[in-house]
Amino acid sequence: MYHTWMRYFTPGAVHRRLGLVCLGVGLQHGSLPTVGPRTLDHHVAVVISSGSGWFRAPDGQHLAVCAPALIWITPGVPHHYGPDPGGWDESFVDFDGPATDTYTELGYIDPDRPVVPLSDAAGPRAAIGRIARAARRGNPLLEVETAAAVHELLVALRRARADTSPAGDPVLTALARDAFQPLSVAEHAARHGMTPAELRTAVRRGAGCSPKDYLLSIRLRRAKELLAATELSVASIARRVGYEDPAYFSRLFTRRVGTAPVRFREQQGRSVPGGWSDRIPDPEHPPTISTRST
Repeated sequence: MYHTWMRYFTPGAVHRRLGLVCLGVGLQHGSLPTVGPRTLDHHVAVVISSGSGWFRAPDGQHLAVCAPALIWITPGVPHHYGPDPGGWDESFVDFDGPATDTYTELGYIDPDRPVVPLSDAAGPRAAIGRIARAARRGNPLLEVETAAAVHELLVALRRARADTSPAGDPVLTALARDAFQPLSVAEHAARHGMTPAELRTAVRRGAGCSPKDYLLSIRLRRAKELLAATELSVASIARRVGYEDPAYFSRLFTRRVGTAPVRFREQQGRSVPGGWSDRIPDPEHPPTISTRST
């Protein structure tokens, strides 16, 4: 006995330019039929919220699936899976688009790991729920709403991976903490008891880029904040983000941002007295402007 609900969509060419498109969504539970063996021409994220089952890889390897878990179906790869006799709770999203290549390069989609343990399925299920609600009949915003939710789903799945702690990848967290110190990649690696090659592999897996680019993105992000929100000189900002040579910092900033630091500051058109706060607002109670008269 099982229960199932699903919808399928056919987005047009203009919607595919959004980067991702949703091709279908489904919610089902119980002793579901076995899927496959089959091969698809698009991606599917299958989220198992409760229960257990199995997945058979193209090489014949039999993988156990224990909730919460994610099953990745990738284009052109044969797959065969199903629940154990007790059944499971499954939700799935079919999707496609040119942005899948970028998400794969960044490690959000991992074709080499068809079964991924999750720490919690609540976040991914919430994103899938938004797709299901957008799938109501006659919704004129269907394609755009569902495309946006697929982006959200991929982020939620990356965050929910069991090998990522609530605070994030520990290596990336430590690199971010030390990003403004004048350390080489080899010195960063030594701090973690890793070789430079091991650090490159860890950062590539977690952030989809090299350690150098990851550190640079953090430094430039902070430099932009300081340029926009303070009256500090460019030389002072360069030192604060880890560059002793202001001229080198300016050349690097210009090459990567596309505009010089001074010009970037002029484009912002304002500064914040006292600088920005590092306090992160509570998403349940964001800061608001009071409308009460005094």
